[in-house]
Amino acid sequence: MSTKIIIPCEEANHVCDKTQYKEATLWEKIKLNIHLLYCKACRKYTKNNTKLTKLVSNKQVTLDPASKESLQSAFQKELAKHK
Repeated sequence: MSTKIIIPCEEANHVCDKTQYKEATLWEKIKLNIHLLYCKACRKYTKNNTKLTKLVSNKQVTLDPASKESLQSAFQKELAKHK
């Protein structure tokens, strides 16, 4: 465990993402909140992340079989490019 209280923006955003999925530790949350006191950009990131989480968790999306197959095919093509 890192004892540094001041964290860079990249780490703050990572902790914000972990918090969204309830994976952040108490110490990480404390460091994030301290960071948010002085960083306007990360406050905005956190606010937008919270909005996105609420939007996504409130709506269930279902695809018709043709759209699902199309999406899966596109995913497989992109995945093949990176092997």
